Amino acid sequence: MSSQPQFDELIHPATRLSIVALLASADWIDFAFVRDRLNLSDSALSKQFATLEGAGYISIERPLEDRRRRVRVRLTPVGRKAFDGHVAALRAVIDPAGT
Repeated sequence: MSSQPQFDELIHPATRLSIVALLASADWIDFAFVRDRLNLSDSALSKQFATLEGAGYISIERPLEDRRRRVRVRLTPVGRKAFDGHVAALRAVIDPAGT
């Protein structure tokens, strides 16, 4: 399924684009995995998640497992559409001839 190219200023900054790209690869991903994979502090990642959640791009769950609160995150359908459109827009810039 090809998305309509649409540059997205919210997810374009490198950190948010990296987060969204990582989330696009799975259904749910643990906070710690994203933090460690992208080498971010807890507070830096929390701020990025808050921005993305506020835009409706991600959903955050905090299930209790073995008496520990875990945080897991996934893209929402809105977030997936924004990411796919952004990637399509970047591809249009990178390959204007469409080859």
